Amino acid sequence: MSRVRLGCVKYLNAQPLIYGWPGEVLFDHPAALCQKLAAGELDVALVSSFEFLRQPTYTIIDDIAVAADGPLESVFLAHRGPVEQVREIALDPASQTSVNLLRCLLAERQLHVRFVPEGGEAQLLIGDQAIRFRHENGSSWQYWDLAEQWKRDTSLPFVFALWLVRPEVPNPGAIAEQLRALRDLNLQRLDEVIAAHPEFQPAFCSRYFRERLRFHFGEREKQGLRAFRASCEKHGILPPHHEPLRLV
Repeated sequence: MSRVRLGCVKYLNAQPLIYGWPGEVLFDHPAALCQKLAAGELDVALVSSFEFLRQPTYTIIDDIAVAADGPLESVFLAHRGPVEQVREIALDPASQTSVNLLRCLLAERQLHVRFVPEGGEAQLLIGDQAIRFRHENGSSWQYWDLAEQWKRDTSLPFVFALWLVRPEVPNPGAIAEQLRALRDLNLQRLDEVIAAHPEFQPAFCSRYFRERLRFHFGEREKQGLRAFRASCEKHGILPPHHEPLRLV
């Protein structure tokens, strides 16, 4: 089982899902992992949920996700002044999920902005970079938390990442069981997971893992994913598609 070619996002938020995996793991940014998974260079990867919506040929490992049911603190628009007055946003291209979530949230508010690679008056930040930015800059910026805005709009959690399996991978059920068991073990030993990452403040990690993040893919998370798909279709980001989720 440990010989599976497995990739995982290189962010703190994934550690309760991958810490202690017995085999090799390729850690990279979400966009790079999506490319490797699509090219057949990986068998299984924890990647942006938008990748499944864009390419629904993959199988989702059920009951595991990186999700939020309210404020997350690591996916946000950093801005000064009212969001309604922002005209240019610098995007972090590492995660298509966060970029397209931002597009949906802005479109729902009929806010029209120009996206630029750098130098905008506001910037989308995700993952560890967002955590460090907020700790370093504090109240000198305002933070428009995307998961919090999604919850206000839909009353649903938002799913940022999923374990996806390529269709030709043999015995995906056994891989799924091992990953679910690892998640369960890590949630029981969170203090050990936190101690393994001393570059982040333990108090922040404890709040982040225990209060901000959700690591299950239950019915409400599935509703949230379907709602994201519908929003992407509504705003022309994705074409209409109604194939059911394939789970293992």
